[in-house]
Amino acid sequence: MNNTKFNELGLNEKILRAIEDMGFEEPSQIQAQVIPVVLEGFDVIGQAQTGTGKTLAFGAPMLNNLTRENNTIKGLILTPTRELAIQVNEELVRIAKHTNLRMLPVYGGQSIDRQIKAIKKGIDVVVGTPGRVLDLISRRVLDLDDIQFLVLDEADEMLNMGFVEDIEEIINNCNSYRHTLLFSATMPGPIKKIAQKYMKPDSKHVSILKNTMTVSTVEQYYYEVKQKDRFESFCRILDVDEPDTAIIFCKTKKGVDELVEAMLVRGYNVEGMHGDMNQSQRMNTLRKFKEDNLDFLVATDVAARGIDVENITHVINYDLPQDTESYVHRIGRTGRANKTGVAYTLVTAREYSVLKQIEKATKGKIKRKEIPTIDDIFNVKYSHMLEKVKETLEGEDYKRFVPIATELDDDYNLVDVAAALMNMVYDKEVSYDYTENSIGSSKSSHVRVFINVGRKDKLNPKTLLQFFNSEANVYKESIGSIDLLDKFSFVDIIEEDVDKVIRECSGKKLCGRRVNIEISNRSK
Repeated sequence: MNNTKFNELGLNEKILRAIEDMGFEEPSQIQAQVIPVVLEGFDVIGQAQTGTGKTLAFGAPMLNNLTRENNTIKGLILTPTRELAIQVNEELVRIAKHTNLRMLPVYGGQSIDRQIKAIKKGIDVVVGTPGRVLDLISRRVLDLDDIQFLVLDEADEMLNMGFVEDIEEIINNCNSYRHTLLFSATMPGPIKKIAQKYMKPDSKHVSILKNTMTVSTVEQYYYEVKQKDRFESFCRILDVDEPDTAIIFCKTKKGVDELVEAMLVRGYNVEGMHGDMNQSQRMNTLRKFKEDNLDFLVATDVAARGIDVENITHVINYDLPQDTESYVHRIGRTGRANKTGVAYTLVTAREYSVLKQIEKATKGKIKRKEIPTIDDIFNVKYSHMLEKVKETLEGEDYKRFVPIATELDDDYNLVDVAAALMNMVYDKEVSYDYTENSIGSSKSSHVRVFINVGRKDKLNPKTLLQFFNSEANVYKESIGSIDLLDKFSFVDIIEEDVDKVIRECSGKKLCGRRVNIEISNRSK
C-alpha cells in the first residue's frame, strides 16, 4: 500500500483543503505517481483500471495549475459516456470547492441551449462526450484556443465506441502548448498513435499494474442499492445475516463518523477508527474489538492497516474503495485460518462498472444478492426466537414465571400472550423502523427488442452500439445482452430508453438496410 501523504505531492492549500473535506487520507497509487508529474508540467499517459482514483489524479493538479487570464475555457475533459461526464464533473466540483473555478458537464440528451447559455456566462472547465463537444465547437460556442489542459479519460472506451476521429478533430481545435493527459486501462495501437502524434516528446507514462491477488476463502457478494436507501439496505443486511464480528469500511473519515453515529442510535455495539483519532483511542477500540467487546468496527482503509483479528465473519464495503488493491486488502480481513468469510459490497448503478473492473482485476466472482425484505428479516428472527424458546423450555429457570403466566391465563389466551412476548423481542432485535416490505435496487429492468439486421449484413456489437449512440443518444450502459443471428438480432435495452431507441432509430440505415425495431415477445 502507498504511504505518501497528499500534502507531500505539491498541491496548494485550497486543493488540499478540498481533499481533506472529501475525507481521503492517503493518495492511491496512481494519484501519488501522477499528481507530482502533472504539477511539474509534463504530459502524462496514465494506465490504470477504472476505480483507481484517476479523476482526482488528473483533476487535482489540473485545477491546482489553472490560471484565469480571461473569460475562456481552460480545461477540457473528454469521456466516453454522459454518465461518466456527470460523475467526473461532480468530483471536480468537490476538488474545486475552495476555488472560484466553474465546471460544466456537456452531453447529448440534455438541452444544448442551456449548455450554450452556461458557457457564454463563463466556464473554466468543460467535461463532455466527444459528440456534444464537437457540436459546440461547430456552433462556435466552445473556443479551445486558450485551453491549458486536455484530458482524455477512458481513452480505450472512446476508441471502442468509435470516437477516434471525433477525438482527433477536437484535439486539432486545441492550441499546441496545452498539457495533454491521457488515461486508459489498456493501450491498443490507435491509442498509442494518438499519444505519439499529439503529446509532447517528453511525456511520462505511469502504469499501475493490475493486482490479481484475491482471497479464495472469502465468498464475495454485492447488493445494488439506491443512494438514498444505502443505510436502510445496510441495516436489512445486518438484520438478516446477524454477523458475529464484522469490519465495515467507509471511504472517508466523515463517512466513518456518520455511519457509527447512525448505528449507535439503532442500538448496534459499534465504534469507529480513522486517521483523526489519536493512537490511544485507536488502540483502545482495537483492544475492545479483539476481546469481543465490540460487534462492529467501522474504519477507513488507512486506519484498518495492521488490524490482525481472528474470527472476523464479515467484511462489509459500505463504500467502494478507491482502488482494487484496497478491495483485496479489505476482504482479506476475513476468511483467515482456513475459515470461510463473507464480503459484501454496496454499490449504486453508477458504481456497478467499477465493481466489474474489480472483479476482472482480482479474477474473482462477486455474486449479486437481493436486498432483504421485511419478510426475510421476520423469518430469520422468528427462527432464532423459536430456537431460544425451545432451549429455555429444556431447562428449569423459566418455571419461576409459571405463576405469572397462570394469572395471565385468567384474562388472556396464552397463545396471544406468547405472541405478544415474541413481538416485544422482535422489536428489540430489529434495528430499523422498516415501512416497506422491500426496497428496490437502482437497477433498471430491460426490455427485449427485435431488430431486422443480423450477421449476414455484417452487423457486430460495436457497430450496433455506435448506431444507438449516434441516432438516439443511447449509450452502452443502457444496453444489456446482444444476440446476433444471421438475418436479425435481439437486444436488451433498459426500459426508460426503449421508446427513444424505437422512435429515433426506426427507418434509419444500418449496414445498408432500413431498420425496423419492435418490442420482442421472445424470451431470452
